[in-house]
Amino acid sequence: MNWGANGRKRSVAYALTGAVLLLAAGCATKPKQVEPERLVWPAAPLTTRIEFVRSITSESDLKRDTTFSQKLLNWLGGVKAPAKRIVEPMGLAVSDDGQRVYVSNFGQQAVFAFDFSEKTFTEIAQLAHPLGLALDAQGQLYVIEQGKKRISIFDQAGDRLRSITHPDIVRPSGIAIDRARARIYLADTGRARREGKPPAGHNIKIFNLDGELLDTIGKGFGDEPGQFRFPTYLTLDANGNLYVTDTLNSRVQVFDPDGNYVKKFGERGNAWGMFDKPKGVAVDSFGNVYVADSGWSNVQIFNQKGQVLLFFGGRGHFPGMLKNPTAITIDADNNIYVADFVNHRINMYRLVNTTAEDSFLVPLAESEDSDEVKPKQAGAQIDNTPSKGGEI
Repeated sequence: MNWGANGRKRSVAYALTGAVLLLAAGCATKPKQVEPERLVWPAAPLTTRIEFVRSITSESDLKRDTTFSQKLLNWLGGVKAPAKRIVEPMGLAVSDDGQRVYVSNFGQQAVFAFDFSEKTFTEIAQLAHPLGLALDAQGQLYVIEQGKKRISIFDQAGDRLRSITHPDIVRPSGIAIDRARARIYLADTGRARREGKPPAGHNIKIFNLDGELLDTIGKGFGDEPGQFRFPTYLTLDANGNLYVTDTLNSRVQVFDPDGNYVKKFGERGNAWGMFDKPKGVAVDSFGNVYVADSGWSNVQIFNQKGQVLLFFGGRGHFPGMLKNPTAITIDADNNIYVADFVNHRINMYRLVNTTAEDSFLVPLAESEDSDEVKPKQAGAQIDNTPSKGGEI
């Protein structure tokens, strides 16, 4: 099964052509507005797997789902963004029913909560460098406040309930909650030297829900299996396996519920399945792994064998494109939310036309179509200009 991965250029061309036609029509007699083709990956004639749905930028997106045409016109025309808008999103969480989306608004020092069923907006303000977000089984929100080296917990109304901290927390970034085992996983990218003890940091700390430090995952600072260089974002799969984006090692490492190293995805490079600065990581309902790469400004999808299936996004301002994405999360219906850091928005995509069987690639030798290039054999470089610089 070939998901394809070179559909971005054609998809963008179609959408831009539609935009030009739409603007030309607007300058005449305002005929019936035609919705331009949405961005999809891969492009026809291959089967569409990912489609861009919408962007979320501010409180105003609760009151109406602005059409793609209007979003495009606003983008082309440079329409000023409304108040209460997202600035530098660094963390994401979505409720179990898919109706509430939480965004850590690093540039605003706040968390925004968008409730699309109730059409309500909640702001949790005056936070100290909010980063990773997670939800527990009761819908309580866990927010990493990196500036205060703690995890703050809020109820659905946005009221602070309590905080978790520890002397060994240095520079927390990502968080995940294992509800079945009542654990909190915290990625720590700092290193603290303690008298008479080895340096703490560049590891994953495991807490219980009461805030007691139980254990750590990580064999120190380095590039060997189980070692880390700036672990940033975390997620869990249905079996409780932990996925860690090891950002400066350009890989994702996987650990079982007992903390044992299992495998890795990716390495540094610019071909399929390789990374520049991987950050957000998420798992869909089929167990496929999505990794947002801040350097390449795209999202790559891997199956459980580590084979790359597809990438989507690409660097740009155009609606549906990305600039230095950070967090990613996926709801139960396989709606995909990506924090588009430099564009100051959340992009929503949807996985379509896909079953569990589609996650397994057919080896080239077993394919009847010898002209079909499989992702595993594809040596073509990813055609995104890498972004250098930016914070880890």
